[in-house]
Amino acid sequence: MLTIDTVDKTYANGTHALERMSLTVNAGEIVAIVGGSGCGKSTLLRIISGLDQPSTGAVEVDNQRITAPHPAVGLIFQEPRLLPWLTVGQNIAFGIHDLPRAEREGRVAAVLGKVGLSDYGDRWPRELSGGQGQRVAIARALVARPSVLLLDEPFSALDAFTRLDLQDHLLDLWAETRPTLVIVTHDIDEALLLADRIVVMRPNPGRIAKIIPVALPRPRDRLAAFFEEEKRIVLRALDETMTHRRRAPEEAFSI
Repeated sequence: MLTIDTVDKTYANGTHALERMSLTVNAGEIVAIVGGSGCGKSTLLRIISGLDQPSTGAVEVDNQRITAPHPAVGLIFQEPRLLPWLTVGQNIAFGIHDLPRAEREGRVAAVLGKVGLSDYGDRWPRELSGGQGQRVAIARALVARPSVLLLDEPFSALDAFTRLDLQDHLLDLWAETRPTLVIVTHDIDEALLLADRIVVMRPNPGRIAKIIPVALPRPRDRLAAFFEEEKRIVLRALDETMTHRRRAPEEAFSI
């Protein structure tokens, strides 16, 4: 279970990025976070991952307080961020170098198989397509067997066909071990396809405006009428955050 308890974040330059963020994500649940630019989505992920610290409040994973990067929490960025001087296999093993060699190699082989790249361990990052690079990034995050996996716009840099393919593949991987997933995305269709709940955030400072449960059975049909109705609900919630911003322009200068 992931618990975010009244987290505030104010940077040294005075920017108030997050205000009293509280959210509980159950084990195995998929939560998508959406909202306009500047509402603190990526800041929140950095705090959950331990890469950044809250000004006040706390984050816990399975009752362990997160104050630094932790093996229980994996993070996938928008770009694969693979080290070019390491092979695919070495990139994946980078975070588990403390394990015995046999176990390390076994884990790498297993996750490469899961992401459909069994024969790619000895290749170099420059030899991969964008979709293959992101599969390696997913494998690198999974190899440590985290209980929480964070994804920051993981497929936005890919073409539409590859993005749809990886969205489906991510769900297949999730179904095997059901880690808790928290996904930041600007793509409403992606949020609806993947998530059990959608958290809509409001900016300046970033805070929760609305939490929308997604009561759609899996697999989900993007072309179905009920999918479009759920999409309208999310879009209305997002529009309300923008309407609030237009009605209260002084908020933009409250930082």
